[in-house]
Amino acid sequence: MKKIKVGQIGIGHNHGEGKMLAAQKFPELFEVIGYAEENHEWVKKRGSLACYKNLPRLSAEEIIEKSDVVLVECDVWNLTKIAQICVDAGKHVHIDKPASGTLAEFETLLKTAKRKKLTVQMGYMYRYNYAVNKCMEMIKSGELGEIYQIDSEMSTYHSKEYREWLRHFKGGSMYIFGSHLIDLVVSILGEPKNVYPFIKQTGFEGTYSDDNNFAVLEYEKAFAKITALSVEVNGWGMRRFAVMGSKGTVEIKPIELDVKMTRSTVDIAKNAYANIYENVDVQDVPALSRYDEMIKDLYLSVIGEKENPYSYEHELAVQRTLCRIVGEN
Repeated sequence: MKKIKVGQIGIGHNHGEGKMLAAQKFPELFEVIGYAEENHEWVKKRGSLACYKNLPRLSAEEIIEKSDVVLVECDVWNLTKIAQICVDAGKHVHIDKPASGTLAEFETLLKTAKRKKLTVQMGYMYRYNYAVNKCMEMIKSGELGEIYQIDSEMSTYHSKEYREWLRHFKGGSMYIFGSHLIDLVVSILGEPKNVYPFIKQTGFEGTYSDDNNFAVLEYEKAFAKITALSVEVNGWGMRRFAVMGSKGTVEIKPIELDVKMTRSTVDIAKNAYANIYENVDVQDVPALSRYDEMIKDLYLSVIGEKENPYSYEHELAVQRTLCRIVGEN
């Protein structure tokens, strides 16, 4: 099996450690050449993590020169800028989420990659969640009929420090967490006709970031509701993805780490005034395996054995929808 060389630029993204650990799990696929980080604060905070401790710390230029594919895991606001440098140099990229900069800058990145036939993989991990994929299969097979509503939530009870950090972004928790759900909604229903965002600041503990957010995405016949709240007690347990169609309803809650999935279809829910459903036996994603399938897909795409299942056009549609919700250009 052909090995490819992978390096990481930045260790400031919260998912950066997980991506590096995933690449290191598969030495038959990846030769990890090192990481780059110019911010000494990040080196102090995360440079001693097991996944980096024994790796060469190189310059970004060296990582790009020596790698076939670059994991772009810097601070969120630099993701698109760094990825563009990598793609300009002819390198495939995994970019953590969501894309940064202006929508025009992200579109330029995608156009460059498409012209050069380079893989751009975005780090939306729910794409590789077994329960979510089961739901997608049920939609595609017609088991749920025509889809009329999607109800989704990705909330947490964040620390004051984290909510302060969210001030870097318009839309705060919607930008960072709601983007995962926007990705799924756009996969199912496409881009919305209209968006109706409600971006609020709780002011909890004297912190004024956009930490209480809700959006409605309107389609010709359907609606999708997205909640992203950073002050929800047991928010993890409330994370939800539910799809309602003419023939059935599926709910995933929580979405991972003790995932629970139920379905109700017209053939079993005979009484409209009773709670009738069946549990769906679905594999959970272990905490230390969250990115395994993603990183393997990246490998297959880079070596040309599999087409990237998420097109350049899909990535742009997701980012365009996110920008409409949070009010970015």
